[in-house]
Parts: sequence; structure tokens; C-alpha cells
Amino acid sequence: MQITAGMVKELREQTQAGMMDCKKALVEAEGNMEKAVDILREKGLSKAAKKAGRIAAEGLVSLVVSDDKKHGAIVEINSETDFVAKNEEFKNFVSAAAELALRAKPADLAAFKASELENGKSLEVVLNEKISKIGENMTIRRFAVESQENGTVVGYVHGAGKIAVLVNLATSSDSEKLQELGKDIAMQVASMNPKYISSDDVDQEYIAHEKEILMAQAVNENEEEAAKGKKKKPMEIIEKMVIGRLNKELKEVCLLEQPFVKDSDLTVGQVVKNVAKEVGAEIVVKSTVRFEVGEGLEKKEENFAEEVAKQMGN
Repeated sequence: MQITAGMVKELREQTQAGMMDCKKALVEAEGNMEKAVDILREKGLSKAAKKAGRIAAEGLVSLVVSDDKKHGAIVEINSETDFVAKNEEFKNFVSAAAELALRAKPADLAAFKASELENGKSLEVVLNEKISKIGENMTIRRFAVESQENGTVVGYVHGAGKIAVLVNLATSSDSEKLQELGKDIAMQVASMNPKYISSDDVDQEYIAHEKEILMAQAVNENEEEAAKGKKKKPMEIIEKMVIGRLNKELKEVCLLEQPFVKDSDLTVGQVVKNVAKEVGAEIVVKSTVRFEVGEGLEKKEENFAEEVAKQMGN
């Protein structure tokens, strides 16, 4: 497969590795981007391997929670430019879409788009009218609805609609402290973006994959140290190192094991237990939903010089 400059550029932006290292990794991976990232990680060349997909598209995320705080909905709608995302009409449309998701609780994206928004018109029809009026493409990207009859749903929006989080707490308590706890957890999720609630939820395939990467890293490091004249570590020591690194990584990706952003002496799990003791009832973080505008999407890059050259016929 031909490795293009664009592929090398994309891999470099994802990993911050050197240009030639990126090209070699892509050649070795036969153009497979994910495999190339793994190769760079194994060689210790990726400085941002855990970074989420490039945030590039514009738009807004919005959420709404029901008056009884038992249900919540979150949506993301994208626009081509940040200028449109700041438009009041666009903001109102995104808010109305969140209200619709909460009200209709559609089964999937197709059902959501087909749901009636206003005057007998579906969400998709109204969106197309906005596109015609504003003159810019917009897309309804995703939505989620959370419900908790035995507890509460709490929402938090960060960065003027760039990140939104819903937290689902199961508990028999109806204390106001749950709202404070839910908001604290939502802020934690917005900031740290955990992949899992606890280590019990971690996908075994994820663990096996990360262990394989970390083992390759450790073996490469051991070979490099030996080449410098240092004593080679035995395999059992390397395996212990890998387990230690894996456990450290799991603490970073699991919400309840993460240090609490408001007090790093406590983990999020300890904070939940402390509040549970305070309200006299067990509290379980059932789920969280985090939407970040444009997450994993690529923005069209404009090259001004090329555009001018095209217009001049060069």
C-alpha cells in the first residue's frame, strides 16, 4: 500500500513521533493507522498514544435533565465553522434537540431524526431548513438518554457547550448531596475522560492489548540498556514491571480509581463512599456519558495559498 504524506501527517499529529518514525511505522503496518500507533508505542516513540482522536469539527453539545432528576438527555450537533456554532439560532436548535431526545427517548439515531420537533416537522426536516437558511452544512451526530428511577441523573456542561457529561447514580437516598456529588463526578469525567467506571468493568481484550504493548516497550528498553553496557533484567523482573505499569494505567482510565480532581489525596471511589456514609445509603455510579464536540472527527483543512493558486488557474 502506498504511504501518503497525509497519512504520515495524521499519525504524527496523533502520536507526536518523528516524521521518519511515523513513515516507517506505517510501512511496517501496511497503512493500518491503529497498528502503526501500536508499533510506535512499542518502540517508545509515541508521546501521545493515549490521546483521544483529534478534536477538529465544530458545533455544540447540549444536555437537559428532567425536573424530577430521574432522566437526562445529551446531544451533539456539528457545524462546519465555529462562527455558526456561536449563532443563537443554532444554539436554540441544539437545545431543542436535547429537549426532544429527553421527551421522545428514541431507540436510535434514525428514530431521533424522525421524531417530531415542531409544527409536525421532524428534527431532520427542521435541520435541513436551518442548513438552507444559514448556508452551511450541519449534522446531527449522536445522542444518549440516561434514566434512573432508583436514584438520580446529574448533568454538567463545560466550555460553553464543548463538553457535556451525564452521570447516572443509583441510590435509595434523595439527599441534596447527591446533586453535588453528581456534579463533582461529572466534572471529573469532563476533565479526565475515563474509559471505564471501575477496574471490574475493564474489557479483557483491552487489558491483553495494553499488556502486549507494555511488554514490547519493556523488552525494547531492556535491550537498549544492555546495549549501553548495563546488566540485562531477567524476564520475571520485566513481567513484574509490566504488571506495575498496567495497574498504574488502569488507575488512569478507571473513574473510581482516579485521584479526585478537587482533592488528590482521595480517589473518586473514596469520595463516593464518604458521601454514601454521610447520607446513610449505598451509592453506585451506574454509568456516565461524555460528549466532546468533534471528538474523533477530522476538520477540513484549508490551505490559503493552494486556494488562491486554484482561483488564479495556476
